[in-house]
Amino acid sequence: MDGTVADVRHRLHHVARRPKNWRRFFAGADADDPLAPGVELAREYARDHRLVWLTGRPEYLREVTERWLARHGLPVDELLMRPTSDHRPAREFKAEQLRRLGKNGEVAIVVDDDPAVVAKLSEAGWPVRLADWVPYAESLKEAQEREGRT
Repeated sequence: MDGTVADVRHRLHHVARRPKNWRRFFAGADADDPLAPGVELAREYARDHRLVWLTGRPEYLREVTERWLARHGLPVDELLMRPTSDHRPAREFKAEQLRRLGKNGEVAIVVDDDPAVVAKLSEAGWPVRLADWVPYAESLKEAQEREGRT
């Protein structure tokens, strides 16, 4: 989601320095602009694939996330979100979820903006594409990889 189809740059300032304000960061999720390259790619894949959203967003943002996806015309076959108490690095959380998904069918492609996630999944043999249409922010790296927050 974040950095792939949803532009989070307008809310990164909440987590750019300490103390991080996670409440304010996540409160702005409903106002994210869509990222055209990611939206187009999702719609393209959805034509002949089952589209599963795997996001590091916490579970309590499910309703906000579902509304955002619907508002931007993005199909949702399944939405997997991070349990609120799970603060593992994004690469670990997503790798575990993919192993589970892979047991139920073939994973055709994974698209992610986090280079560490892409490296981990590629190393494990998953077909991965780096969503590089927005520069990867250092504050997002810390949130995803060190604090397990998104």
